[in-house]
Amino acid sequence: MLKNKTLLITGGTGSFGNAVLQRFLNTDHFSEIRIFSRDEKKQDDMRTALRNDKLKFYIGDVRDYSSLERATRNVDYIFHAAALKQVPSCEFFPLEATRTNVMGTQNVIDAAAFNKVKKVICLSTDKAAYPINAMGISKALMEKVAIAASRNNPDTTVCLTRYGNVMASRGSVIPLFLKQIQNKQPITITDPNMTRFLMSLEEAVELVLFAFEHGNTGDLFVNKAPAGTIGDLAQALKEMCDATNEIKIIGTRHGEKLYETLCTREEMLKAEDMGDFYRIPADNRDLNYAQYFSEGAGAISEIEDYNSHNTQQEDVEGMKKLLSKLPLIQKEVYGKDVTQMPG
Repeated sequence: MLKNKTLLITGGTGSFGNAVLQRFLNTDHFSEIRIFSRDEKKQDDMRTALRNDKLKFYIGDVRDYSSLERATRNVDYIFHAAALKQVPSCEFFPLEATRTNVMGTQNVIDAAAFNKVKKVICLSTDKAAYPINAMGISKALMEKVAIAASRNNPDTTVCLTRYGNVMASRGSVIPLFLKQIQNKQPITITDPNMTRFLMSLEEAVELVLFAFEHGNTGDLFVNKAPAGTIGDLAQALKEMCDATNEIKIIGTRHGEKLYETLCTREEMLKAEDMGDFYRIPADNRDLNYAQYFSEGAGAISEIEDYNSHNTQQEDVEGMKKLLSKLPLIQKEVYGKDVTQMPG
């Protein structure tokens, strides 16, 4: 199915793009993989490190439709990972988050439709469910844009994935904690009882590939994942490093939640259980407003959302098992010679 096909990854120099390349670069899947991003330095690092003829690089920005239109010519599939993801920076610059996460996604879908790309998988985040910060709000609107666009593009299937925190991804808390441990600094925790989903980059790729294989237009796919508290995560890292660093509680940052939600109550009502994943079909109501205001669903008030408080909880020992599989931990804690992609 994937032989002699061309894949484009927007934001392809990031953590997700690197994980996809580790999966496919040295296989006969895809004859060409295009990396689309605006950072020439990261592209050059990746080009130099990998030196693979299958890999092609396109400088551009998802905010610029013309650069996307050129990059999507003769493309079969798109993994749309480009986004502004940092909660604080999006909070200070919400319009920039909107331009990249919302308008950029519309540009990707428009360019894909124009060039008759077969399928676009848009990557979203648990922060889009019941959003309270600008990053989550922009991603929630991104989902709405993608679902709305999916109704009007008969030649291009548009579907989505939504996943929680990816362990040890760039800018996440695990590299921060490790750096603090190595520098003999206090480990700074906002709230030790705060819970987050625990997911590896490989599992994020598996979710996208599942959506790639099974997704109908407008579908949203969510993976089932364990969770744990930030306090236990810090303690697990301390024990793995034989560290004695103080744990310092600094208080919840602006825009942070006590727990994250992967599926809202409203979505769980129609979610299809597919084993390791939930499939949430698109809301395909038309503009008959009676369906919004006159007809309801009593079951919504009887069902729970799927969140990091009510999923499987990992204790410190469980966290250590999960962490020990991460390339960053194997390299920094156990001193193994782990080859990691740039970025």
